[in-house]
Amino acid sequence: MQPFEVMPIATVVGGHTTVQDDYQGGVESIIRLNDEFPLETLQGIGDFSHLTVVWRFHLARPEDVQLHARSPRNDPRWPATGTFVHRNHRRPNQLAVSYPKLLDVQGRDLLVTDLDAVDGTPVLDIAPYFTQMGPRGKIRQPAWPGEMLDPTYWAPAGGRP
Repeated sequence: MQPFEVMPIATVVGGHTTVQDDYQGGVESIIRLNDEFPLETLQGIGDFSHLTVVWRFHLARPEDVQLHARSPRNDPRWPATGTFVHRNHRRPNQLAVSYPKLLDVQGRDLLVTDLDAVDGTPVLDIAPYFTQMGPRGKIRQPAWPGEMLDPTYWAPAGGRP
C-alpha cells in the first residue's frame, strides 16, 4: 500500500485540555473549519443533531503504537484483544471517530458537546450523522466494553458517576 497525505480541515478549540480515559461528557468545544474552505461547505449542517468527526491523536507518538493483543486499559479482568479491537491512540494511523452533538453553527465554528478530543486536535473530516448510515440490525459485542466504559466514559468531566 502506498502512503498518502491527509490534511486537517479543522481544529478543535477549547473543551478538554488533558488526555484522559473517562469523564468525556458534558464538555463543550468548537470545531473550527480552516479558512481555506468557503463557508458554504457548512451550509445545511445545522439541520443535524450530531456529527461524525474523524480526528488524529496529535499528542500521541509513533512509538505509542502497539501491534499486539493486550487487555483493555491493561486491566486483567478483560481479555487480551488485538490492536484493531481497541479505540485508542495505539492504532497504526492514530485516528479516531467521534459522534458529538452539534449545538450551534457560528460562521466557521461548530459548537459541539461530547467530543472526546482535546484542544488543538486536528480534524480530518466532518460529516452529519445519518441514522440510515449507522448500524443496521442487532448490535453484538462482548461484555467488557460496557464494563470498561459505563458509566464513567460519558460522565461529566471532572465528576464521578
